[in-house]
Amino acid sequence: MNAPPPAARLSLRGISKRYPSVIANDAIDLDIAPGEIHAVLGENGAGKSTLMKIIYGVTRPDAGEIVWEGRKLAISSPSMARELGIGMVFQHFSLFETLTVAENIALSIDRPQAELHDEIREVSTRYGLPLDPARLVHSLSVGERQRVEIVRCLLQKPRLLIMDEPTSVLTPQAVQQLFATLRRLAGEGCSILYISHKLDEIRALCERATVLRGGRVSGEADPRLESNDSLARMMIGGELPACTLNPQAPGELRLALNGLSLTSDDPFGTALQDVSLAVHGGEIVGIAGISGNGQQELLAALSGEKKLARADGLSLRGVAAGKLGPSARRALGLGLGFVPEERLGRGAVPEMSLADNALLTGATRAGMLKGPWIQRSKVREFAREVIARFKVKAPDEDALAQSLSGGNLQKFIIGREVMLAPEVMVVAQPTWGVDVGAAMLIRNALIDMRNRGVAVLVISEELDELFMICDRIAVLADGRLSPAIATADASVELIGRWMSGDFSEKDSHVPA
Repeated sequence: MNAPPPAARLSLRGISKRYPSVIANDAIDLDIAPGEIHAVLGENGAGKSTLMKIIYGVTRPDAGEIVWEGRKLAISSPSMARELGIGMVFQHFSLFETLTVAENIALSIDRPQAELHDEIREVSTRYGLPLDPARLVHSLSVGERQRVEIVRCLLQKPRLLIMDEPTSVLTPQAVQQLFATLRRLAGEGCSILYISHKLDEIRALCERATVLRGGRVSGEADPRLESNDSLARMMIGGELPACTLNPQAPGELRLALNGLSLTSDDPFGTALQDVSLAVHGGEIVGIAGISGNGQQELLAALSGEKKLARADGLSLRGVAAGKLGPSARRALGLGLGFVPEERLGRGAVPEMSLADNALLTGATRAGMLKGPWIQRSKVREFAREVIARFKVKAPDEDALAQSLSGGNLQKFIIGREVMLAPEVMVVAQPTWGVDVGAAMLIRNALIDMRNRGVAVLVISEELDELFMICDRIAVLADGRLSPAIATADASVELIGRWMSGDFSEKDSHVPA
């Protein structure tokens, strides 16, 4: 084996990891120097997260060697990695929901609680990621939980910081604040390994990139000298699919919110205030907004997890459905499809197979039952069709949901809902943590539904995504919903102002 460059803080040589059905990493070499921000690119399932877990001590390699600051060693656990000065922000959060922010952080940082509370407030405020250390994690939005992961790492003052999709649920303003933080850390000598599917971010932040495909290193590049298209071609080995939204007249009213006001069960939640919205068949309406402004409460109201005081507060296909639960709303007559923002736990049961996860929502609409009996052959056939149509990287329909990469599980969940042919589709954060090729596949699937006459409501913090696929866009801010404006009449500046809660009447080109 070649000797690592003397300046490298971390060198990987011939790192391999095999599982019964897949080779996750195949003889990977990688070097990162002090103060370098180094991107690791690849499609979902390319082996990026497995490689990062090996560096952080979560997973042990089957072959190869790790050289840390000139010493060969085996990183046997995350605690050993932290002692060496390695921190990691996971794509799937590693937080205990029944503990507070401070208690979660204290599990990896040995400091008195009072001192830790002050540090959390100070560091989170300084880096533009404000947190209340006394707040219980189960009450946090996905974006707020991401802040906990990032702040926990920053408090450890790492010499190598691994970030796996750190901006997936952050606002554009928070992303810029984070980038300023990362550049400052790099300037102080911290090495940063950065995984993201957002190619604009990679080109703006990183000075070197290693590209993985099928578990192998397929190339290296200076992202600053590349375009989004050229980086995408390196990742997927071909051209990126196009995404086109052709104008069409909307159809009948399918989903209506009528002056919906709703208090939150969570003392730290956001109450919804007089929310009204109409979504017609054959259109995609997007809701933008900063995480924690009522998205969780709105999604609970839409799905039926939170029943409303007034049945007519929410209507599906003309039926007052506010008092109906999730199963009734999914029933054939109303045909609601729903994709929550949390994949594991709400979108899918981690310990269950893909086939059984398909059964959970498709039992009646996909003909998986005959009387009280489950038709296992139909369940398996349906799951196989989702895997094939949405290019889910999984051994077969018996694979456990938790064994898939985040992006592949997202493709399966969205594919499952799409193939149930709903009349109304509600999707939260559709491309969170999904690679560029898969993101376009998902967006095109939503556009195809819209073109077939389905009413599609998308709640996303990705403004570029909303401008790409939506006919109209509204903003949720502090529990209030702005007018829904035609995307052609909107601008990033206008939506950004609305995200602060400033809904001026003169901006209402199109009525909600």
